[in-house]
Amino acid sequence: MSERAESGSRFLYDSFDVASARIDANERVSMERWAALEFRLGLIDAALDRLEKRIWLGVYGVAVFLLTQGAEALISAAMR
Repeated sequence: MSERAESGSRFLYDSFDVASARIDANERVSMERWAALEFRLGLIDAALDRLEKRIWLGVYGVAVFLLTQGAEALISAAMR
């Protein structure tokens, strides 16, 4: 019984390295998780860029409003 049969599947008789297969599977899973994390971080970065643009637009809008109010006050004071 110690002899290998020549017929049949080689997977029935060859040894299988479970530790190596687990390491390979864990490496593939970690690479996929890392890729997904980088994708999500890219989306977050893009959202933060858009938010920053909106905030600066608001800041510039308030500054323009205040300058307009100041100019209007100067013009009305000069006309009196």
